[in-house]
Amino acid sequence: MRGRWLLVASVLAAIVVTVATAAALILVDPGQPKAEAIKTGGLAGGAIVALYALWLNDRRRRTEEARHELEGAKVALESEKVADERFARAVELLGNEADQVRVGAMHVLAGLAHTTPRYKQTVLSVLCAYLRRPFEHASIEEQPDDPDQAFFGEQRAVEPAQDHEMTVRMTAQRLITDLLPWGEDPDDTPYQLDLTGAKLVHFRLEGRRFGRLVARRAQFYGITRFAEAVLTKPALFSGAAFHGRVDFRDGRFDGGISFQDAAFARKVDVGGARVGTFLHVSPRPPAELVGTLEVSAGTAFRNDPAGWRLTGDGQPPARLQDHVQQD
Repeated sequence: MRGRWLLVASVLAAIVVTVATAAALILVDPGQPKAEAIKTGGLAGGAIVALYALWLNDRRRRTEEARHELEGAKVALESEKVADERFARAVELLGNEADQVRVGAMHVLAGLAHTTPRYKQTVLSVLCAYLRRPFEHASIEEQPDDPDQAFFGEQRAVEPAQDHEMTVRMTAQRLITDLLPWGEDPDDTPYQLDLTGAKLVHFRLEGRRFGRLVARRAQFYGITRFAEAVLTKPALFSGAAFHGRVDFRDGRFDGGISFQDAAFARKVDVGGARVGTFLHVSPRPPAELVGTLEVSAGTAFRNDPAGWRLTGDGQPPARLQDHVQQD
């Protein structure tokens, strides 16, 4: 209704402007042809109609944009709802008895983390929680430093259910590695990993960038790789046991690192690795320690680092500081 009144008003205004303009021109210059005066008046009246047309077109454009925005918001809301439903369903399937179903659920969660970044930390936490579940496998008992070589040339004394669970857990480990940023990935989110008490086999985080790593009392079997990893927050290995070789080469632990009461059964390579903020080493250094650990200036020592090869500006004070940050 409002649009019709505006159209009528515009037409009336155009007529009035046309007549008024033509009359004014004739009064000002009676000698000019009346046709020219009427033509000029018509152009003035037409300008009024053109202005109305422009306003109407702009109004339609804004209405269309608002409609598209509303539709976009509805689509985004529906997409979030679908993502929430997929997440809930995938988490539910992690409790399924079939190992292939659990593997599929983990891949769904990883895909969701890639397409919906707000889920990435949640998915990482779910995968870590799965790895914290109780786990037994004959190979890690038989040869903890290299489970792949257990029963080599012998009859494998492993139950099928254990092998199936190993497959699921290795999938969870690989997906955690794949989800963390590395290389030229611009994602600088300080993701958190909580692997407290987890049993990890050939765990690999080399080159990954993230925030805090909590691996208190974790059991690391086979080769563990942290080469070139970058952690901006503490890496806590308090009470952890490394049954195989460990590679920390060129790692950056700027948030501090704790090896309090950690045990090392095989070679540990710290060549080129750097630690800052705080350092709490195990009183029992690795029997085979390769390289030297660089300590940044201002790093707080939690205990006497005797037996550990250290370099850099950070030096243990004559009187060691009390804990400034809880391990």
